[in-house]
Order: sequence, then structure tokens, then C-alpha cells
Amino acid sequence: MRVLVACGGTGGHVNPGLAIAGILQAHCPDIEFLFVGTPSGMESELVPKAGYPMAHVQVAGFQRSMNLHNLKRNLKAVGYLMTAGSICKKILKDFKPDLAIGTGGYVSGPVIRAAQQMDIPTVIHEQNAYPGVTNKLLAPKAKAVMLTFAAAKELFPAGTNTVLTGLPVRGGMMKPNREQARMALGIHTPMTILSFGGSQGAKCLNDQMPDLMAWHLASDMQIHHIHAYGKHGRDSFLPALQAVGVDMQSERLRVSEYIHDMPTCLAAADLVISRAGASTISELEAVGRASVLIPYPNAAENHQYHNAMVLGKAGAAVVIAQKDLTQQRLREVIAELYANPAKLQAMGQRAGALYAADTNDRIWQVLEPLCT
Repeated sequence: MRVLVACGGTGGHVNPGLAIAGILQAHCPDIEFLFVGTPSGMESELVPKAGYPMAHVQVAGFQRSMNLHNLKRNLKAVGYLMTAGSICKKILKDFKPDLAIGTGGYVSGPVIRAAQQMDIPTVIHEQNAYPGVTNKLLAPKAKAVMLTFAAAKELFPAGTNTVLTGLPVRGGMMKPNREQARMALGIHTPMTILSFGGSQGAKCLNDQMPDLMAWHLASDMQIHHIHAYGKHGRDSFLPALQAVGVDMQSERLRVSEYIHDMPTCLAAADLVISRAGASTISELEAVGRASVLIPYPNAAENHQYHNAMVLGKAGAAVVIAQKDLTQQRLREVIAELYANPAKLQAMGQRAGALYAADTNDRIWQVLEPLCT
């Protein structure tokens, strides 16, 4: 049995591909895998690190705002697109997969399209509550479209075989409980805030966190705050903390570029402030944590807003548009939840109620008939 997995761009597309490969391998150890991605995306590092072979196709997305720089990028993207189809077909002919799985990213479209043209069975995993244009176009010819959020079902063409599976979360996410995690991190305050914007960082969060930290550290509230400022905050965040007089040696503050023990930090947190990528939403559901979500407004199809509203409509999150994000708004939300721990706990319970704990089994049920 040979399985090709097409994924690329960000960890939000690559990690589901790796997780699905792991699920298949657990049931069928003899499966031979080939991943297809771009030479410059996160997949070029993550896939080989996971031990899988990889083939490359150069593709790029189109920029919507028009200026000279983006015009050049779009011309380059057109050039890539013109050659991608033939490259994908050569990869497929050489590898001869019995099944092709697409988990998103620019590279997934041409690979899965080529597989369908060559009558190779295909399966798609859609991470977001609002599916992208490419997946909607490919869906009718796919054997199945696995969904993270039930809300996405109605947005696919009629007749699409959609199956709600959920999104596999990173290993260890379900293991530590709150008290064990707090003990491991040395946290003794009644409330813990975890804020992050992904490996790159989110400027809107980095802009707000120094003043927010100065406020709650100077108040009577006993709050422990963990924040990751990401790559883009490397040169600016720590000076911003110093500028507002935050004591970076405070026992109630932990600041770093990247969080390497995210499962423990999520388990210890009472409130998470973050973007609304599909992986983040699934992890909030997995650990059952309340959140303040600020969707990235430039995400394709505005999908982060739709992801965030899955929790927002369930009463598990406060959703704030980036244009409405202010220091006053953040302080109001935190002060209210600090004063009302029962509400904070209820929000977390509502998040947990949305989690599909049997996601791996659901994915296997979809793929098993295609692996025999």
C-alpha cells in the first residue's frame, strides 16, 4: 500500500498530514508514504524530521492587494502554476500511490487535482470552519472530505461525502491536568493567562501585552501570565516591557519567543488569548479552556473568524475583531472573568464539550475502506 500526502505552507496544514500518516501507520505498519510539499514551507523541515520522504513542487499563493511588489509575486505564482501540474503528474507516475490525501496549503490543490485526473482515489482533510475555494472545487471527486468543524459541511457542494472527524491534536495535549501542570510550572496564583500568536508572533497581541501585564501586575489581582512573542517580536517585545516598567524577573510572569512545553502551559492556563487557527481551536477544545480570540483578519476566506465563532457561539470564547482590540476591552474581559471564576470555568467546560475525543478512530474509519 502506497499513500501520498500533500500538505504545505504552515504547521496548521503540515501537522494534520503528519498526524493522519501516524494514524494509518498505527493500523498498517507496512504502508509506504511520500509527502509532497514546497521546498521553502514548514513541511521541508517538519516532514523529514518525522522520518518521511518528500518530493517538492514550487507553488505560491496569489496576493489580493495590488501594488508593484505583489504584481511581481503574482506573476511568479502564475509561472509556478503553469508547471505545477506536469510536475505533480510525474511525481504520481513515479510513486504510483494507491491513495492521495490532501491536508491543505497551496501545494495540495495541484497535487490532488492531478491525482483525480489520473483516477487515483483522493481524500481531503479540511481544518477550518470555512473551507477554501480549492477544497470546495476538489471535493465532489474526492472519496471523502474529513471535517474539523460541523459548520463547514453546508459550504461544500451538494453530494460531497463529508465526515466530521475533528482535528488530531499534538501529542501530550491530553495528558497533564491543571493541578499537575501548575505544580510543574511553579504557579500558585488563582488565575493563569496564556497568550501567544504562533511561531511567528502576532503584532496586535505583542502591542497590547506589555500594558496589559503592567496593569495586572500592579493591581490586586493575582494573575500569572505566560506569553510567547514569536519571531517577529524578537527585537521589540522585551524593550516594550521595559518601557512600561514591567519587572521581567517577576515570579508571576514568563515571557519567551516560543513555548516549547505548550501542552503543560495550556493545561495550566485558565484563560488563553490567541489567534484562531484550526489547531488552536482544537487544542482549546481538547483541554477545555476559556479563551479570548482575535482572528487574523487577512486569513484566506476570513476562515479564522469562522473558526473563532465556533467557540464564540457556544459561549466558550470572547471573540474580538482585530480592529476592535483595545487595552480597555482586554482589561474589561479579564477583570470580569477574574471576579467570576465560575463563568471562566463554565466557558472552559463548553469548549471541552465540543471536542471529538475519538478523532483518530473517526479518521481511520474513513480511510480503512481505501486501505484494503
